[in-house]
Amino acid sequence: MGLKAGIVGLPNVGKSTLFNAVSTSAKAQASNYRFCTIEPNTGLVNVPDERIDKLATLVKPNRTVPTQIEIVDIAGLVRGASKGEGLGNKFLANIREVDAIVHVVRCFEDENILRDEGAINPVSDKEIIDTELQLKDLESVDKKLSKAEKLLKTADPKQKAEYEVLKRCKQHLDQGRNIRELSLDKEEKNAIADLMLLTDKPVLYVANVDEASMHTGNKYSDALKAAVAAENAEVIVMNNSIEAQIAEMENEEDRQLFMDEYKMTEPALNKLIRSAYKLLQLYTYFTAGVQEVRAWTIHEGWKAPQAASVIHTDFEKGFIKAEVISYNDFVQYGSEAAAREVGKLRIEGKDYIVKDGDVMHFRFNV
Repeated sequence: MGLKAGIVGLPNVGKSTLFNAVSTSAKAQASNYRFCTIEPNTGLVNVPDERIDKLATLVKPNRTVPTQIEIVDIAGLVRGASKGEGLGNKFLANIREVDAIVHVVRCFEDENILRDEGAINPVSDKEIIDTELQLKDLESVDKKLSKAEKLLKTADPKQKAEYEVLKRCKQHLDQGRNIRELSLDKEEKNAIADLMLLTDKPVLYVANVDEASMHTGNKYSDALKAAVAAENAEVIVMNNSIEAQIAEMENEEDRQLFMDEYKMTEPALNKLIRSAYKLLQLYTYFTAGVQEVRAWTIHEGWKAPQAASVIHTDFEKGFIKAEVISYNDFVQYGSEAAAREVGKLRIEGKDYIVKDGDVMHFRFNV
C-alpha cells in the first residue's frame, strides 16, 4: 500500500541509529555532527505479528511473507527550519510525504554527543519541532485562506464551509497547537486534505534513554510523557543503541543471549513497529495455503473487494465472494478444512467489512 512513517527530531538524538535498528532493507549513516543525514534514507520494515507465525506452524507453507511498512529517516530539523535554516524547507517537504511521524527525543546525558540546545530538555526539544511544523502549516493555511476569502463572494456554501475550517485551523496554529488536536469531522478534513498539513499527521514519540533507564524510563522520559498527555500520543521508551546492536545480530541464539543479559523479552523495536502500524489505523488479514502464508495490509473499515485489491486489482474488479475464517477459529480447529467442517468458514459478499486477523480466500472472475 506504500504507507510511510517518517523518523524526525533534532540533530544527534538517535534518529539514524533507530532507522538502522528498525530497517531490514537499508542502513543510514549515523555520525556525531549536524545534518549527517541529508537525503532521506528509506527502508522496509517487517511488522512483527505472532499470528502469522502460528498460521505458518499449522499450514507448513513453502514460504511465509509478513506485512511491511516503509520507514523514512529524515534529517534533523533545527530552530528556524520553517524559514529555511539548516536546509529546513527540504526536510519539511520530506515530512509532508509521510503518513505518520515517529518523533525521536533525546532523553539521555552524554557529553560526547553534540547538542546545540544547551542542557537536556526533552519538552523544549519537542516544542522546537512542533513550532517549526506549525509555522510551516500556518504558511500553507494563510495562502489558502487568502484565496478562500476572495471566493466568498460567490455565495457557494461549500466555499463558505472551507473558509470557516481554514479560519479554525489558523486560530489553532496561532495558539501554538497542532492540527491533530483540533476536532475536525470528515468533511472538514477533506477541505484541507490538499494542504497535507504537517501537524495533522499522527505522531508516536520515542524517548531515547540511556541503558540504565531502558526498562524504567527516567526524569526526561517522564517529562516527555507529561508534555504529550493531552495529545493522547504513545511514548515508547527505548535505548536506540542497544536496539541497533540486537538488529545487527544474525544468529538467533546470540540475539537471545544478548537480550537475556539486558532482561528483555523482545526488542523494544517490536513494540515500536506495532505501534506505528496501529497509528496508521491499519489492519492485517491473511491468506494461508501450502504455497505461502501471507499477511496483507489494509485500512480499518475496508470492505472485502477493497481488501482483495491489495493482492491484485483484478480481484476487486471481478470480485464474486470471499471465504472467511476468523484467526481464532482457524487456530482452534487447526486447518481450513477442519474449520469448514464445523461451519466456521463463512461466505461473505461485497459489503463485508474485513476484520483484523481474518483468514481469507477470494473468488473472482474477469
